[in-house]
Amino acid sequence: MADLLIELFSEEIPARMQTRAADDLRRLVTDGLVEAGLTYEGAGAFSTPRRLVLTLSGLTAQSRAVREERKGPRTNAPEAALQGFLRATGLTVDQLDVRGDTYFAVTEKPGRAAPEIIAEVLTSAVRNFPWPKSMRWGSGNLRWVRPLHSIICLLDDQVVPVDIDGIVAGNTTRGHRFMAPGVITVTGFADYEEKLQAARVMLRADQRADTIWTDATNAAFAKGLEVVEDKGLLAEVAGLVEWPVVLMGPIGEAFLGLPPEVLQTSMREHQKFFSLRNPATGRIEAFITVANILTADDGATILQGNGKVLAARLSDARFFWENDLRTVSRAGLEGMAAGLANVTFHNRLGSQTDRIARIEAMARALAPVTGADADEAALAARVVKADLRSEMVGEFPELQGTMGGYYARAAGLSDAVANACKGHYQPLGPDDAVPHEAVSATVALADKLDTLTGFWAMDEKPTGSKDPFALRRAALGVIRLVLGNGLRLPLRDTLAAPLAANFAASGTAGETAPVAENLLGFFHDRLKVFLKDEGLSHDVIDACLAMPGNDDLDLLVRRARALQAFLKTDDGENLVQGFKRANNILTQAEAKDGVEYSFGADPAFAEDEVERALFAALTRAEGQITPAIAAEDFAGAMAAMAALRAPIDAFFAGVQVNAENAIVRRNRLNLLGQIRTICLQVADLSRLVG
Repeated sequence: MADLLIELFSEEIPARMQTRAADDLRRLVTDGLVEAGLTYEGAGAFSTPRRLVLTLSGLTAQSRAVREERKGPRTNAPEAALQGFLRATGLTVDQLDVRGDTYFAVTEKPGRAAPEIIAEVLTSAVRNFPWPKSMRWGSGNLRWVRPLHSIICLLDDQVVPVDIDGIVAGNTTRGHRFMAPGVITVTGFADYEEKLQAARVMLRADQRADTIWTDATNAAFAKGLEVVEDKGLLAEVAGLVEWPVVLMGPIGEAFLGLPPEVLQTSMREHQKFFSLRNPATGRIEAFITVANILTADDGATILQGNGKVLAARLSDARFFWENDLRTVSRAGLEGMAAGLANVTFHNRLGSQTDRIARIEAMARALAPVTGADADEAALAARVVKADLRSEMVGEFPELQGTMGGYYARAAGLSDAVANACKGHYQPLGPDDAVPHEAVSATVALADKLDTLTGFWAMDEKPTGSKDPFALRRAALGVIRLVLGNGLRLPLRDTLAAPLAANFAASGTAGETAPVAENLLGFFHDRLKVFLKDEGLSHDVIDACLAMPGNDDLDLLVRRARALQAFLKTDDGENLVQGFKRANNILTQAEAKDGVEYSFGADPAFAEDEVERALFAALTRAEGQITPAIAAEDFAGAMAAMAALRAPIDAFFAGVQVNAENAIVRRNRLNLLGQIRTICLQVADLSRLVG
C-alpha cells in the first residue's frame, strides 16, 4: 500500500470555482484509478487560490491481472462468423481454444504498476478538466482556468513520471506568493502540509474560514461591535487568500446614516468586506477586510487604501439614497411606482403596472380571509413594487423590498404597508421565513397567485426539470403562507377571478374551471413534496385528497396529519386492514349481484352476539364521528373510529358473511356497507398502500 500526493499549482483560481474543482479532481482521478484496477483506502481534496491538491492513502501497488474468456461460434460455423469473431477479439484462429465443437477466445491482461496508471489518469484528468471557463497560454494547447505552472505527483516519496505539455511532475512547490515565494521540496502529504503552513499557506479552506471568523469576531468584540454573519461571503473570502490577515477599519461619519442593508450590501458586493454592527443601535459602524499578507505597518497602508475606495463606493450609495428620498418626498411612493407602466412583466401579460392592478384586486378579495384591512392591503399592493424604479435597487437589485420598506416609512405610510414591501416576496425558498402580518401575507399571496394564474392562463407550465419562471417555488410559497397562517382558503373559488383577469390580459380564450382544476392539481403535487419532509406519505395525502374540501389546504393537511398519526397506532393499522377486508368483500359481492350494499342493515336479523355488538359499535361510532367531522375534529373522529377495531375483528373471526340464508347474507353485506360508509367519512382508506 502506498500514499499518493498530487498538486496542480497555477495562477489564482476564482474563489467560486475552487471547491467544485477540488471535488472534480478527486472524482476524475479516483474514478480513473479504480476503473484501471487500483484500489485505495481514503481520499482528501483541498484547494487554495493557487493550487488544487489531492491525497490518496492505501493505494495498491499494481492492478490485478485479468483473465477474460469469450465464447465464439461453433467450429463448423460459416467462415464469415469465424472472421467476425476474430475481428472482435483481435486474435488469430490459431490463438483460439477449441472445446468440443466450439471456439473460445481467452485473453490475459497482466497487472500494471501503479505509477503507469497514475500518469495516464492524471494526464487525462488535467486535459479534460471540467472548468466552467478555461484559457490557453503561451504556445501550448493545454487549457486550464489560469496558467498552470507546476505539478507534484508523488507516490510515497517517489516522483511519478508525468509530462503534460512540457510541465514535468516533480516534488517541489512554492509557498506564499509574497511572504515565502521560494521553492519547497516535499516527501509526502504530511510533510507537504506542514511545510506549506510554515511557508504561510493554509491548505484547508475550513481552517482559513475559521481563522477569519475567529479573528474578525475578536477584533469586533474589542470595539464593542459584532460581525454581521454572512456565510457566503466567508466562504468566498476564504478562497481569495492563502494566509488570511484580518484588518478592521471605520466607516466615515458621513455614511453612518445610510440603512444598514445598504452599507452591508455595498461593502460585500464591491469590496468583499464584512460589516460590523453596533448591537445597541443596529448601525453598521465599521468593516473587516481580509488581506493576504502580513505587513510591517500592521496593515495601515492597506486599510488607508481600502478606506479611500470604500468612501467612493459609499458616496455613490448615499447619492442614490438621497435621490430616491427626494423622489418619494416629491411624488410619493405611488409616484415612484408610476414608471412601472414602462416595464414589461411579460409580453402577453402586460406591464408591471397592469400586474399591480391585478394584485391589488386580488389583495382586496383575500383581505377577509387573512384578516387584513382591505384598503390597507390594496394600498400595499400598489406600492410594494415601487422600489424597482429606485436608483438604489437599480444598483443593488438584491435590496428590492428592503428599500421599499424604508421609502414607505419616509412617505409616511403605515408599518404594515412598509413591512409588506419586503414581506410580499417571502417565502423566497424552503428555508425563508413566512410573513405573518396580515397585510404582508395578503399581498404575498396575491403576488404569487397572480404569477401562477397568469402562466396557467397562457398554458406555460413547468415541464420536467425546466421551470424558468420559478412557478414551483411560487406554489410552495402559497402552500407555506396558507399553512403558516392557518388560512381557510378554498382555492377553486379563489383562483377563478385571477384566472379570468389573466385570460383577459393575455388575450387567451379559455374556461376558468378546468384550468383552476389543473392548477389545483399542481398545488397538490407540491404539497406532497412539502409534506414528505415531515413524514407524511403520499398515500395518506391521496386518501385525504379524495375527500370533499380538498382545495382547502389547511383542512386537507390537518386531516392528513391526523390520519398519519392514527395509522401509527396498532388500532389504526388493524382497523384499516379490517376496512379493506370489508371493502373487498363488498366490491366482489356488488359486482356479482349487480347491487350496492350501502343501506338497510337491520340488527333484528343479527344471528350472533358479535354481529349485534358490531351493530351497537357502529351506531356509537357514527354518533361520534359525524359531529367530529362536522367540527373538523379529525383527531376525535380517528379516536372514535379506533373503537371499531375490536368489534370488526371479532365479527370477521366469528361470522360468515356469505351465509346460506339470502336475507342474513344481504343484511351482513349491508352491515359491511355501514362500516365502509362510516370509515370513508374520515378519509378514503381504500387508497392507503399496504
